[in-house]
Amino acid sequence: MNVSKSILGPALFVCMLVNLYLIFMFAPTESSMGQIQRIFYFHVPTAWVSGLSLFVLFISSILYLWKKQRKYDIVAHAAGEIGVLFMTMFLVTGPIWARPVWNIWWDWSPRLTSSLVLWFIFVAYLMLRNFVENEEKGARLAAVFAIVGFVDVPIVYMSIRLWADIHPRPVIGGGESSGLHPDMKIAFYFSVFTFTLLFLYLLIQRVRLQKTTVAISEMKKQIAY
Repeated sequence: MNVSKSILGPALFVCMLVNLYLIFMFAPTESSMGQIQRIFYFHVPTAWVSGLSLFVLFISSILYLWKKQRKYDIVAHAAGEIGVLFMTMFLVTGPIWARPVWNIWWDWSPRLTSSLVLWFIFVAYLMLRNFVENEEKGARLAAVFAIVGFVDVPIVYMSIRLWADIHPRPVIGGGESSGLHPDMKIAFYFSVFTFTLLFLYLLIQRVRLQKTTVAISEMKKQIAY
């Protein structure tokens, strides 16, 4: 049974509808920023999924180098592609939110700079896979690169805690001045859950597609010989 289509797909669809309701109808309007603050419910979950993608990429790359099994490389590749997608969404929604609040589109602050570096890491990982002619060698080099690149994830997370930054303090666990309205918390946590579900769905679909691609490639090689 195709679990991703029979269960995960419909569940994701329902969650996305509920998520939109919670964001635009249930959660109260933030007093100082107004309606633009609602992008927060998309911006932060995309950041979370970006980090999750790189974590899956990191673990899968370690397993691939250790076990030498193609299935781990397939998962790593899929996670890298999804990571680029969500990291791009994160970098796009940030300036849209920042412009009316900070009156600037971009600032080379520690959080924003380290986030941009993380996006380049994802892109470089995919480019490395494509530019090395030997597929197996490219997969190994990309795996090593992904493991080293994971160092940037804790840097992104800790940047606003370690250095002065224009970026606001975390609303969850950010100190005495941080915090969300209870209804905002419900919308926020449900949005994180929904985006995580979306990540799982995309990962499963991409892995399945990549396995099919690999199988077809192997069949072509056998026919050629």
